[in-house]
Amino acid sequence: MQDNTHPKERAEKMDNENDKKQTTPPADKACETEQSTAAPEGQEQRSDAEVLDALMAENADLKDKMLRALAEVENIRRRSQKEREDTAKYAVTSLARELAGVVDNLERALAAVPQEELAKNPQLQNIYTGVEATEKQLMRALENAQISKITPPLGEVFDPNFHEVMFEAEIPGKAGGEIIEVMESGYLIHDRLLRPARVGVAKRSSDNKAAEKGENS
Repeated sequence: MQDNTHPKERAEKMDNENDKKQTTPPADKACETEQSTAAPEGQEQRSDAEVLDALMAENADLKDKMLRALAEVENIRRRSQKEREDTAKYAVTSLARELAGVVDNLERALAAVPQEELAKNPQLQNIYTGVEATEKQLMRALENAQISKITPPLGEVFDPNFHEVMFEAEIPGKAGGEIIEVMESGYLIHDRLLRPARVGVAKRSSDNKAAEKGENS
């Protein structure tokens, strides 16, 4: 079919179609443009989430370090307080140990005086009374400083935490380790051993050894 359009009009029509092709991008190009525009927004959102997670982790780490530091400070405070208390409690340890020796000598002096001589000799009686009063006053002073005497009763079993064995003797009817003599009393300062009680203990007899051997065989 023959086109009767004027040549000039055909030329203008072709120019308009070319302009439309140039100004209107293809569909796939438009899609790529939208994706490229949306991509930075998604990256920005992920970046914010990562920053938030990093800040929260750093905050948790700092909180943990702070709590540990506070706990360490509290432990140091308690140790320092205990050291001060122990220093105050046991400051007289050396003096108390020396005074315990003085008490021992006073007790030996009193034990050395025959009781029958006291009634015969008034002067000796006065000396005895003075020494006895001194020993009692010294013991009261020690007790006020929380220093107590350890005098185990005869027949008690030897305890290495509080007693020191000075000798052993085989005594019929006595079990091994049983205290048979107290040579010197021991002392405690508060709850700490100042000096063990010096004792003599019964030695295991040959009969007891034989009986134990028979039980084990």
